Amino acid sequence: MLNVQNINVYYGNIHAIKNISFNVETGEIVSLIGANGAGKSTILKTVSGLLRTKTGDITFEEKSLKGVAPHKIVGRGIAHVPEGRRVFLQMSVEENLEMGAFTAPRTTIEGSLANVYERFPRLKERRRQIAGTLSGGEQQMLAMGRALMSRPKLMMLDEPSMGLAPILVEQIFEIIQELNKTGTTILLVEQNALMALSIATRGYVLETGKIVLHAPAKELLANDAVKKAYLGG
Repeated sequence: MLNVQNINVYYGNIHAIKNISFNVETGEIVSLIGANGAGKSTILKTVSGLLRTKTGDITFEEKSLKGVAPHKIVGRGIAHVPEGRRVFLQMSVEENLEMGAFTAPRTTIEGSLANVYERFPRLKERRRQIAGTLSGGEQQMLAMGRALMSRPKLMMLDEPSMGLAPILVEQIFEIIQELNKTGTTILLVEQNALMALSIATRGYVLETGKIVLHAPAKELLANDAVKKAYLGG
């Protein structure tokens, strides 16, 4: 589904992503793990068109995304839930959700809203509430619901557990698994490596802008170096 080949990304003179290649197959949950500053978020921003690669190519369903505008990438079937949720704080829950459907035909919005409210009943209860007054967990649900409004084939999630209480983290990860089971492919960036790998099909370990390890998630969970560095083992 997604194929990233030999990308190099810079912030000014800083070489943030160094010749990285990886792929995501249809139906998978693929986790990118690594320390802060390893380049995980930069990869997602590059896939979604917010940053540009100097080399290589990114293809989605065998079509290149190089030079494609971010809103057109959304239209092709990729949704990006950014780090820190980034909901529109002064707008209502429902207005936020409607913003997620800006690339979709207007005739699909009502059905998409119904689908999101079925998956996130809390959002339906608060649909008239201003997003800035929601709890952190509710804002994360809203960010995910907003992404679902574009009916994505691939959802990229950046640190969905950040700042949430453990019980809410479990809830969010259950929702991610449910989304995957109902047909959404997931590319997951997550500081909580144990949680991320526990639901993933495969994982890639990043260090200072390079992929240093790639394996099925179960193998990474059992890997001594990974346990020591990221799992508290």
